[in-house]
Amino acid sequence: MINPYLPLEAEVVERIQETPTIVTLRLRLTDPDARHRFYCAPGQFNMLYLYGVGEVPISIKSGPQSFLDQTLLLDHTIRAVGRVTRALVKLEPGDKLGVRGPYGRGWPLNQAGGKDVHIITGGLGCAPAVSVVHELLRQRSLYGRISIVQGVKHSDDLIWRDQYEHWAKQPDTHVLLAADQADASWRWHTGMVTGLLDQLALDTTRSLAMLCGPEPMMRASAERLIELGLAPEQIWLSMERNMQCAIGHCGHCQFGAAFVCKDGPVFNYPAVRALLGTRGF
Repeated sequence: MINPYLPLEAEVVERIQETPTIVTLRLRLTDPDARHRFYCAPGQFNMLYLYGVGEVPISIKSGPQSFLDQTLLLDHTIRAVGRVTRALVKLEPGDKLGVRGPYGRGWPLNQAGGKDVHIITGGLGCAPAVSVVHELLRQRSLYGRISIVQGVKHSDDLIWRDQYEHWAKQPDTHVLLAADQADASWRWHTGMVTGLLDQLALDTTRSLAMLCGPEPMMRASAERLIELGLAPEQIWLSMERNMQCAIGHCGHCQFGAAFVCKDGPVFNYPAVRALLGTRGF
C-alpha cells in the first residue's frame, strides 16, 4: 500500500514547453513496484515535491487509471506563478522530484453512462478536464454526445490546439472555443465562454455538465445551464484552494464544512452553490 504521507521518487522523462510560463512535465516513478501500483481517477491531483523548495498540488493531466493500464507515465501541466511552481517548470529530463497521491474525489463518471456530457473549462482550468475527456473517448460507446467548451482570456493563451482539433474529429464530439480578446487569426468565438452555452443543443433530460476554471466563470456557467433547464444536481465543479497536506488534516483548504483536498476537488453544484462568491470561502 502506498503511504499517503511520503512522496515517491519520480524522474522527469519529458518536458514540454506549452507557453512561456506553462510547462507539462511527464514523470515516471523510479520504483517499478510503485509504478505498477499507482493509478488515478480523472479529476484527481498529486502533490509534487522539490527538496528544499516545497510542495504544491497539481492536477493529473493523464496517468494510469487502473492496475491493467500500462500507461505508466504521469503528466502534470504547471503554470509558473509561485516559488515552487517556478522551480518545477525549470526541471529537465533526468531530474528527480517527489510525488504524493493521488488525492481527492474525481469526476462522476459512474453517473455519466448513457448521458450527454458537457465539459466547460476556462484558462488552465482545462488541465483537470483533459483526463476525463480521454476516458470518455476511450470508452466512447458508453456515453452520448460530448461537448468540450474552452475559454481563455486571450487567443494566444490557448494551449493544446492540436488536441482540440483531434477531439473535434471524434464521433458525435463537438468542440467550442472562446477568447475574451482575440487576434486576427482567431477563427472561433470572441467573447466570454458563457456565450457559447446556448450552442450546446442541451438535452436536459439526459445531460451532465463538468466545469473547471476560475470560480466566477464556473458560477456564471452553472447558472446559465440552470436557466437553460439543466438540473443543478447534474452540474459538477472542480474547485481549487490552498491545499497543503492533501489529507484533510491541516485545514488550509476548508470550504464550508468540507475540505477540498479530501471531499473534492470535484463537488456537486448544489453542495457549493451558496458558498461561491461568498467572502471568506
